[in-house]
Amino acid sequence: MTLHSRVCDILGIDYPIVLAGMGGASGPELAAAVSNAGGLGVLGAAACGPKQLREWIQRTRALTDKPFGVDTLLPASVRRARDLGASGPTPADQLSDLQTFARDFMAQEGLGSPDAVGHRQMRDTDEPPLFTAEFFDAQMEVVIEERVPVYASGLGNPGPWMEQLRANGTKVMAVVGAVRHAIQVKSSGLDIIVAQGHDGGGHNSPIGTLALIPQVVDAVGDTPVLGAGGIVDGRGVAAAFMLGAEGVWVGSAFLASKEANIFDFQKQAIVDATEEGTVISRSVTGKPARIIRSKWTDLWSRSGRDPLPMPYQGMVAGPVMAAANRDHRGDINPGFAGQGIGMIRSVRPAAEIFRDLVTGAERALARGR
Repeated sequence: MTLHSRVCDILGIDYPIVLAGMGGASGPELAAAVSNAGGLGVLGAAACGPKQLREWIQRTRALTDKPFGVDTLLPASVRRARDLGASGPTPADQLSDLQTFARDFMAQEGLGSPDAVGHRQMRDTDEPPLFTAEFFDAQMEVVIEERVPVYASGLGNPGPWMEQLRANGTKVMAVVGAVRHAIQVKSSGLDIIVAQGHDGGGHNSPIGTLALIPQVVDAVGDTPVLGAGGIVDGRGVAAAFMLGAEGVWVGSAFLASKEANIFDFQKQAIVDATEEGTVISRSVTGKPARIIRSKWTDLWSRSGRDPLPMPYQGMVAGPVMAAANRDHRGDINPGFAGQGIGMIRSVRPAAEIFRDLVTGAERALARGR
């Protein structure tokens, strides 16, 4: 049975398997490898400043002549805070105290001063601060100027930019975690909706993948849906199809690839982990995200402190994560990942992972006919 759906025709790809736009991890080499294998590679550009994002887009174009996408975040809460202003105490008022809390943790773990950390800086100092409304707006300017083939909103509604994206011929997707969000983004006139369940890594839904996919499919009618969340092998791809999806959005399976833009110690953490090795935590970005359990997530769980909302929590966690990366501390920053990582046994080329997803799905679907 050949794996094909409307998603292939919309995106101009051979197989309806899309690389999840995992922030920082889905870089040009991984995106190009997935596109060259017959799927859609998507750049995980959440933390890329405008200059870095433009460089990534241009580098991807040099590595593949196939369609590819760009994923950024468009959190409505950040834009509302900017537009409405603030009265009374704000998260910024608590920032200093929590930064001291983070520095104490760094000293305890021997990570050194956060002022000395500058590893893998993805934003120039003269660009807007990370994860602010101005930062997101600047990213979208680059996406539109570069006329990328596909844009995916990993969080939030791309509606305000639809007219410009459509004028460029860009196909548009959005990741959702609830039926009401799916209905909201569908009204923007996008091409594909990604239903990502609780099993998935990174920012995800409180609703399980098996329950979410069919409900989103039923709610959005003729708009194609990609299933996501815990899908790491061909059986998961086939299951998404059986639930009504017309393709999949796969992340963690490709984290354990040679091309993934994460550290070797983080890839090894994925290989070593079990299905019980992840937790939902706001300790890194300020929004609930599935992360491999670490000393940092445990600290927040024990402390009883409430993490700050985006973007402020990133100002607390950022120096800690960068210091952990510099010192190769997988016990502090093993990274984001979904519950399917218990099935990942080794680090392999992305093309090999992709091929196994396709052949495994075709076998599973053939058995189910």
